[in-house]
Amino acid sequence: MTTMRFCKTSQPTPRLRRTALMTAFAGLALFASAWSSAQDVVQVGGDTHKVLLENAQVRVLAVKIKAGEKVPMHSHPASVSYVLSDGKLRITLADGKTLDKEPKAGSATWSDAVTHAVENVGTSEFSQVQIELKPAAPAK
Repeated sequence: MTTMRFCKTSQPTPRLRRTALMTAFAGLALFASAWSSAQDVVQVGGDTHKVLLENAQVRVLAVKIKAGEKVPMHSHPASVSYVLSDGKLRITLADGKTLDKEPKAGSATWSDAVTHAVENVGTSEFSQVQIELKPAAPAK
């Protein structure tokens, strides 16, 4: 006949507790990073983005990014942009992927909601008007 033995569960070792604590801190840091990446562009990029008009439907921004200037990670709702001057921009998305874009003066573009950072990698100031759309108010 075979006898089964059961071991008592012991308390976690100090090393296991330390590993669990470090994992919890890493998770908290990741959460804080995701939260900070969703900040309003006027709060984090106040030197580059100025509010021209804001009401219940839209927020209109004047955007001016000097050559070599960086706009920290921020978020926009869906928006339309009208480019006032040619530019050469490096866009860094929330997942770390980078895109190089060369918007041309006189062009208009649509953008879904996005979280990104922007760097003007060109040799001159880039400017555009950006119209952020706000959610529709509930019907009365």
